[in-house]
Amino acid sequence: MRPDDVRTSKRLSYVLRHRPDSVGLTLDAHGWVAVDDLLAALAAAGSPLARADLDRVVGTNDKQRFEVDRAGDRIRARQGHSVEVDLALTPADPPPVLFHGTPARNLPSVLATGLDRRGRHHVHLSGDVDTARRVGRRRGDAVVLEVDAGAMVGAGATFWRTGNGVWLTDRVPPEHLSVHP
Repeated sequence: MRPDDVRTSKRLSYVLRHRPDSVGLTLDAHGWVAVDDLLAALAAAGSPLARADLDRVVGTNDKQRFEVDRAGDRIRARQGHSVEVDLALTPADPPPVLFHGTPARNLPSVLATGLDRRGRHHVHLSGDVDTARRVGRRRGDAVVLEVDAGAMVGAGATFWRTGNGVWLTDRVPPEHLSVHP
């Protein structure tokens, strides 16, 4: 991804996940906003973006953070919202083990209290170690945790899987966590 596209992706994440009001937008109940409205709002806020550039950023984002509806008229972030939205995801059966990457400095706290969604709607989990490690490295040296998703399901936890393969749940209690070797 080009450096300008990385900046654009971060700007889109901020607007579509956390602060649509920062550019005068309101997301619908499911997190969607009209592409034309988004482009106009970004331009009015001093961050003009051409539709072709938006399409390139959405299409080349390595994490596939955004989705455009089938008609190509609306866009939303796939997950990670701190604003209230209903992504209308269907519960899904996870694999027996999922993974979560976190900075090493967070390890004592996470092992003591578990993983909480904090200001977001869900805890984000990966289906593979490499993705978890990459996520954890964003803020320092990474530790990968194994999540006993099978035991969590047995205890009544619900999981969802987004269109880009991220697994979501409300919380991971500490007894379902271990450090990946």
